[in-house]
Amino acid sequence: MENLTVAVNHLVQSTNTFFVLFGAIMVFAMHAGFAFLEVGTVRYKNQVNALVKIITDFAFSALVYFFIGYWIAYDINFFLDAKTLSQASGYSLVKFFFLMTFAAAIPAIISGGIAERAKFWPALMAASGCVAILYPVIEGIVWNGNWGVQDWFETTFSAPFHDFAGSVVVHGVGGWIALAAVLLLGNRKGRYRNGRLVAFPPSNIPFLALGAWLLSIGWFGFNVMSAQTIDGISGLVAMNTLMAMVGGIVAALIVGRNDPGFIHNGPLAGLVAVCAGSDVMHPLGALVTGAIAGALFVWLFIVQQKKWKIDDVLGVWPLHGVCGVWGGIAAGIFGLESFGGMGGVSFASQLVGSVLGALCAFVGGLAIYGLVKLAVGLRLTEEEEFKGADLSIHKIEASSRE
Repeated sequence: MENLTVAVNHLVQSTNTFFVLFGAIMVFAMHAGFAFLEVGTVRYKNQVNALVKIITDFAFSALVYFFIGYWIAYDINFFLDAKTLSQASGYSLVKFFFLMTFAAAIPAIISGGIAERAKFWPALMAASGCVAILYPVIEGIVWNGNWGVQDWFETTFSAPFHDFAGSVVVHGVGGWIALAAVLLLGNRKGRYRNGRLVAFPPSNIPFLALGAWLLSIGWFGFNVMSAQTIDGISGLVAMNTLMAMVGGIVAALIVGRNDPGFIHNGPLAGLVAVCAGSDVMHPLGALVTGAIAGALFVWLFIVQQKKWKIDDVLGVWPLHGVCGVWGGIAAGIFGLESFGGMGGVSFASQLVGSVLGALCAFVGGLAIYGLVKLAVGLRLTEEEEFKGADLSIHKIEASSRE
């Protein structure tokens, strides 16, 4: 009987390890989605730069999260000899990989906002600083209960702040940091002329669409695998992820008046919003959450570009920042039993937690990107920007024109 128990425990542990590994691979694949979404949206002369940024941001995120970020968030480090590490649970090592792919989404989100005019190395260093310090502080508070903040929420509002898969922790944080970086960088040259918006159309709609598809598919790993164990897997999370995605598509189609850019960002808006409450909402609540997010993204993108004259290239602030905050709040509405949800959430906790998360990310983003701007500058010269980041930084174009 003892041998059987050992065998069963080993099988469960191995299954959990594979489960999280598969989730990490799915989220890792989402970074290709970030890359192609940006490649298809920016102008031709900046396509190479978009690709290079995403892969190098991922590499540097892995380094700083390994050495600093994971330690801050979970008080775990890997400064042990290889023999000791190999004897540790494979699950704990794979869990790092999974959570690191979440952390690396922060620079990928920021990249879309600051595209076409940011210096390469300063932007890379600033994004790495966010992954090393700012993101892990917020992650550790929400997902590891650091510094007693969640205890305060529970005492004050009867429930802790709930963010199952990162509407606020990942997407909201990335989007609000991006807004800070965009404001510090300023608008692209020629984007506004005599106070009016000048259209910079996407360079490649098929690539943009490919990016949206890759992100949408990978998102099921992002959400469902956030359970982190096989016995915690939830069909409800999968269903809610699907319904929110569909709601976002339909709303963006209608509000965006058939515009392909809006339509392909619609599912992403819905998916961002449903992350927080995907484990507690009824599917109808997820559908409404996704639909509101899709409409919110289209409306705010237009307002941001035309009225407020903020040149956020991919609209990452409305897509990730605002829809992320909406997702956190929506978990406190559609997660309630009175709205058909599972319960165990508090609207007050969700509202206050979402707003505080956005505020911390924005102020932290201003501090980190502001320091880099002050020290070495953030922006390409006017001539470099005119030539495009591909030739100015990487000395090559996306393809030969011969």
